[in-house]
Amino acid sequence: MAKNFIPNVLTIAGSDPSGGAGIQADIKTFSALGAYATSVVTALTAQNTQGVAGVCPVPAAFIGQQLDTLLEDVRIDAVKIGMVASLEVAEVIAQALARQRPRWVVLDPVMVAKSGDTLVDDAGIAAVRDVLVPLADVITPNLPEAAVLLGLPAPRRREEMLALAPALRRLRAKAVLLKGGHLEQNDCPDLLIGADSCEWMEGRRVETPNLHGTGCSLSSAITARLAQGDELSSAVAFAKAWLSEALGQSHRLKVGKGQGPVHHFHCWW
Repeated sequence: MAKNFIPNVLTIAGSDPSGGAGIQADIKTFSALGAYATSVVTALTAQNTQGVAGVCPVPAAFIGQQLDTLLEDVRIDAVKIGMVASLEVAEVIAQALARQRPRWVVLDPVMVAKSGDTLVDDAGIAAVRDVLVPLADVITPNLPEAAVLLGLPAPRRREEMLALAPALRRLRAKAVLLKGGHLEQNDCPDLLIGADSCEWMEGRRVETPNLHGTGCSLSSAITARLAQGDELSSAVAFAKAWLSEALGQSHRLKVGKGQGPVHHFHCWW
């Protein structure tokens, strides 16, 4: 990678008016980690730190127009895909990326908000699983999302996470980062599953109520680092350490009455 190279990265995701998740979190993360952020909006949401009040999907044809207009002009080095609510939207994204595929495709299968609100229906879940997962270089489900994708109970222990590896490989993504934040234990281990290997990515658990957008921010941090030349394991390790500090510094922000956001710019202000 050339010295001082600034990659262009793209987020394809829903909008969060409170700024802690979705495209807003992605753009903040890309910017904090030295990548130029571009975005395509898939849905508008009415939400805050306390929950989701409504979701208004953007028409698939207009999502396609956003993508085609951007990609015909801007070199995109990596793309992160977040909230996708329908088969039609999934197919539009897949077609656009087939025409001009970036080097890295990271899929964060956003299905359930931190508040517990369901963001996509069964058809949307199937679309993500069947159309987008096979395109991805890495997918980053948490335990409830992995359970939804597989139609299985969510793991509660490390051994159960490891036992899901064969089924997750059969989804046909090149790699899976199975996030263990929902485990009831003192640490926060994630499992990086490759074609023929599994690697535990250890991390400390940060005690904070400010968990809004953690999944979006982690996958975006991985995307930014991959675009800058990191190998996948190194990108994940860097992203986990960065997010841990962003969580640890989140008390400096006073945003909302519920689960607040992480401090994306903790290194800067």
